[in-house]
Amino acid sequence: MKLQSLIITRGRDGMVAFSGKHKPTDIPISGSDQVTDVTGAGDTVIATFTAALAAGATAEEAAHLANYAGGIVVMKRGTATVSQQELLEAIQKAPPQTRSH
Repeated sequence: MKLQSLIITRGRDGMVAFSGKHKPTDIPISGSDQVTDVTGAGDTVIATFTAALAAGATAEEAAHLANYAGGIVVMKRGTATVSQQELLEAIQKAPPQTRSH
C-alpha cells in the first residue's frame, strides 16, 4: 500500500504505530481500562493522529497524542470531545510509554 504511517487500535491492548521502515511501536492504553463509552473514540484517534502529523509530528508522536485523546473520550458518556487542556493534563500526568513489540 506504500503507506508512510499506520496505526492500529486494539481496545484495552492499546495501539500499534507503524512508521515507514521503523520497527512497530506498541503503545499501552492511556488512562483506565474501565471504559464508560467508546462512541466516537476511533474518530477521535484518527483525527488527532492526522492533525498531529499535519502539524509536523512524527508518526510515533502523533500516535501517542492520539492515544491520550482516545483515552480521554472513552471516559465520557456519548459522543465527546477533547480539549487542549485535557490533552496537556494527560501528558503531564503520564508521559508517553511504549512496549517492545
